[in-house]
Amino acid sequence: MKIRVYYEDTDAGGVVYHTNYIKFCERARSEILFSHGSSPAVNDGHMVVKSLCADFLKPAVLGDMLEVKSEILKLGGASMELRQDIFRDNEKIFTLTILLVFVKNAKLCKFEESHKELLQKLFGNN
Repeated sequence: MKIRVYYEDTDAGGVVYHTNYIKFCERARSEILFSHGSSPAVNDGHMVVKSLCADFLKPAVLGDMLEVKSEILKLGGASMELRQDIFRDNEKIFTLTILLVFVKNAKLCKFEESHKELLQKLFGNN
């Protein structure tokens, strides 16, 4: 998914504010699902962040065009570990490793097999 850096994404120095990289990754995950007729919320359940590790390699600035690429590292019965990389002009500037878990009614719940297959299809080869 491509994202342009707007003024609202930057700090006073014109550099992307650190939390916005995580937002860019969230938007990319959601957009992949939306563009295939699905959603991060499925059958009264949704994926929530359990943990994440962010590595800021180089700053993005106002006007940059960024691309977010997402790939499954591990898909379990109720969890999905992803690596999401943000690139500017084919140069990696940010990496996020994130563990998402599927919950319903505030309790951990297994993915339905069809949802798990969809996640593998959409995030397995991005």
